[in-house]
Amino acid sequence: MTETPTWFKSSYSSNGGACVEVATNLLPSHGTIPVRDSKHRAGSVLELGAAAFSSFVDGVKTGPFGTA
Repeated sequence: MTETPTWFKSSYSSNGGACVEVATNLLPSHGTIPVRDSKHRAGSVLELGAAAFSSFVDGVKTGPFGTA
């Protein structure tokens, strides 16, 4: 990546530590939305295409991921 991601967490996050951060500012130039674990910011970053990210968000909203 040549641009710096602008990371943010959902406004629904209760800051309990089980969050992901996303950087939607890279979608126009890279065609992807980076996603990372908010607890491990220096760790791996997933680069999701817009359709994959939308599917992920829909899955979180409808609940098929279950709870840990």
